Amino acid sequence: MPENPVWLIDASIYVFRPWFVRQPIVLDREGNPVNAVLGFLRFIYNLLQTEQPQRIAFAFDISLQTSTRKAIYPAYKANRTPAPAELKQQFQLCRDFLDALGIVQAASPHFEADDVIGTWAKQQRNNGQTCMIISGDKDLAQLVNEGDIWWDYGKRTPLPPGGVKKEFGVWPAQIPDQLALAGDVADNIPGIPGVGMSTAAKLLQKFSSVEVLLSRIPEIGLMKTRGAKRLQELVDEHQATVRLARQLTEIYCDVPDVPLDLRRKAKDLVQLQALCERLGLSEQQFLLWSAI
Repeated sequence: MPENPVWLIDASIYVFRPWFVRQPIVLDREGNPVNAVLGFLRFIYNLLQTEQPQRIAFAFDISLQTSTRKAIYPAYKANRTPAPAELKQQFQLCRDFLDALGIVQAASPHFEADDVIGTWAKQQRNNGQTCMIISGDKDLAQLVNEGDIWWDYGKRTPLPPGGVKKEFGVWPAQIPDQLALAGDVADNIPGIPGVGMSTAAKLLQKFSSVEVLLSRIPEIGLMKTRGAKRLQELVDEHQATVRLARQLTEIYCDVPDVPLDLRRKAKDLVQLQALCERLGLSEQQFLLWSAI
């Protein structure tokens, strides 16, 4: 594991996971459901207590309809329904809790959480820091440089660059190309029909990138793989789709106006106590949060 890394957290997945575990419903003192908040807080508490990070930041998504990717491809993430009001409220409570803990959190109206994390990773590396990229989204594994880790915290083994290669079949820098070839159902990104992540990995093991692959299409048919000729035809036929998808799959690392000092600040104990009371947490639980 890296020594004194910066922890960069893709927050949304750790809110969504407890949201989908809906029983029993827990209400705050105003009668609103808070299952997702409480699940998110368990994740935060465990991470802070176990890892004791000194530099840590959480990125949130608020740009589904206004993102730059939506401008490039209007159908981007069109398969996702808007979050219901009760979930939006819980997202805000999660962000308020992080503020009360003195932990940096950010979101952009035009870029996604991935891009905010990419921007932080780039800036921190420029300062000589290594990064722990915490997410369940394989897209973010593309940010892993030597010394960094991608980790779906509590779910998977932490993966350095070589671990990413073993898990996904390609090196971190090739993941945008892999997704451009195979498509990404979760984000409604089109790919080449019949080409999955495994086939995309085989292509990239030979051709290294989408750019190289598309410049050497006739060589695909000479590969010692089943259906090589048909694969060549598919790549040739869907070049425009791949080029479009490649614009969507790469993380942008120059998001403006994000906080760059990721050191923990002093807690706002008044706000923290008010949030604990609203969520129905005990005085003892407040004391635990105020000490962490």
